[in-house]
Amino acid sequence: MAQKKKIAFSLKYRDMWQSSGKFQPTAKELAEVAPLIIEMGCFSRVETNGGAFEQVQLMAGNNPNEAVRAFTKPFNQAGIKTHLLDRALNGLRMYPVPKDVRQLFYKVKHAQGVDITRIFDGLNDPRNIIPSIQYAHDAGMTAQATLCITYSPVHTVEYYSKLADELIEAGADEICLKDMAGIGRPHFLGLLVRDIKAKHPNITIEYHSHTGPGFAVASILEVCKAGCDIIDVGMEPLSWGKRHADVITIQEMLLDAGFDVPTINMNAYMAVRSKTQEFIDNWLGYFINEQNKELSSLLIGCGLPGGMMGSMMADLAGVHSGINMYLRNKGEQELSIDDLLVKLFDEVAYVWPRVGYPPLVTPFSQYVKNIALMNVYNIITGKGRWQAIDQNTWNMILGKAGRLPGKLDKEIVSLAKEKGFEFSDADPQQFYPDSLEEYRKEMDDNGWDYGKDDEELFELAMHDRQYRDYRSGVAKQRFEDDLSKARAERLAKKGFDESEIKKAMRSGSIALEAPERGILLWEVDPVAGSKSLSVGTEVATGQPLGFVQNQFGQLTEVNSLTTGKVTEVTVPQGAVVSKGDAIAYIKPYEKEVLWPEYESPLVKLEKEKTVRKRITRKK
Repeated sequence: MAQKKKIAFSLKYRDMWQSSGKFQPTAKELAEVAPLIIEMGCFSRVETNGGAFEQVQLMAGNNPNEAVRAFTKPFNQAGIKTHLLDRALNGLRMYPVPKDVRQLFYKVKHAQGVDITRIFDGLNDPRNIIPSIQYAHDAGMTAQATLCITYSPVHTVEYYSKLADELIEAGADEICLKDMAGIGRPHFLGLLVRDIKAKHPNITIEYHSHTGPGFAVASILEVCKAGCDIIDVGMEPLSWGKRHADVITIQEMLLDAGFDVPTINMNAYMAVRSKTQEFIDNWLGYFINEQNKELSSLLIGCGLPGGMMGSMMADLAGVHSGINMYLRNKGEQELSIDDLLVKLFDEVAYVWPRVGYPPLVTPFSQYVKNIALMNVYNIITGKGRWQAIDQNTWNMILGKAGRLPGKLDKEIVSLAKEKGFEFSDADPQQFYPDSLEEYRKEMDDNGWDYGKDDEELFELAMHDRQYRDYRSGVAKQRFEDDLSKARAERLAKKGFDESEIKKAMRSGSIALEAPERGILLWEVDPVAGSKSLSVGTEVATGQPLGFVQNQFGQLTEVNSLTTGKVTEVTVPQGAVVSKGDAIAYIKPYEKEVLWPEYESPLVKLEKEKTVRKRITRKK
């Protein structure tokens, strides 16, 4: 009896979130869910980070290095391989990265506990991928080289098979078929896997697909029959839609087809499902686009990744209002959003071949979509095509991001020459000089530590703007504001009035009340000086937050009654309050922490005297 072909599963926990919305769980949340994922017993790999993971952690005011280490550690201890997604020349961002930063990238990630890096280039240019294979090996990582799958006249089985040959010869340990839009046809993918395995029988092949257009389940069965070794999967409540096929369905399908597949601990599955839903309910759900929960066959024609549908619809809404304003002013019939969506998809189909058939994956899917969107707007408003192409898109067209798989249309070539642009077939890396020394100087000037294994230096070099906002606290404040706004908007959609929204927003928070009548003086740090209390400030039980000064000039201290985070400040500095007024709201943490000054009453008394003297001098 022939031995059954063994198929392993990799959980795309990072991509499950990225294909759903904007943000990722925090370090604390990831540390909570990791042991439950391990208990499921069916995953040989888990995707822990990469892509936009670290960028959005910074945007939420969180340290991404803490998140990566917290998430990878339990899997490292359990012997489950950890996986990240990287963009070759672009590293972890949307535009090219200098060589020295790329080299540091792999050293940092391996030191943080990441075993495998999935290296993909949006143009499938080996010149962008091969250096990363070497950098990954130098850092001790497994280098998985990627074929970005799309469907076009130039993306044939022969094209991809030849690319796989070149990457394997260059040292790739594994090959991934990254079907980022899920538009790879099942039969085609089966032929490709069979061809690669015939020439490289010992190479590990992993298949990654999104379920948006509906091909994914059939494609998974075909690639497994052709010799694929590992299948990327998702799980509820973030499976299906424009995300990934659920592990339960894939396990049952492959089991029925005669494959050797791992058993799923269903109690643990339900625990992970529940914990993930908890994260959604707590805050992440406010940034999930509802349309990403749905399948759409319209994605087959345009070839765009389902994960970008949310941002595309937001862009479309803005253009929609502008177009209809123009049409109203001309006395013409307005367009519905569906009318405009069809026009956009048609325009993507027009633009894509004319700019050389770049595989529609980050960032090139965004470039093509942006051109098409502005073309639609400008055609309707009488300005014609190709009026709005940004510099990053021009870099793609000119060859500065890599070699396009197809030929540029004569119209695009002529437009470039009119603008005085020069085409290049040189190695793209040469256009982006080393920069680590500049970032070291910036960290030295600011007194910032490089971090363990230079991980903080790496974050600044990879995501400089977001890292600066994180360090300054601007990112955290902006995020808190965005979250409050998102919560209020959802309540408003449900029919709540303003007073009800305020009440609901305060649910779970404790009111901080004025101890007596007088002038409110917010002082977060009574010793260091006056500073107004703000949303997002973390406080401990007993911590002095300010004073109320009565009509006789006497001061009564305002202390936090709980350990937690300030969610709302209802009374500003200098306002007159009455005893019992709610002057702020604090959401308690699970763990209680006492303000250290209150461990010694004598220390507290001396600090109160210092503050009172200072305030008296100010008067």
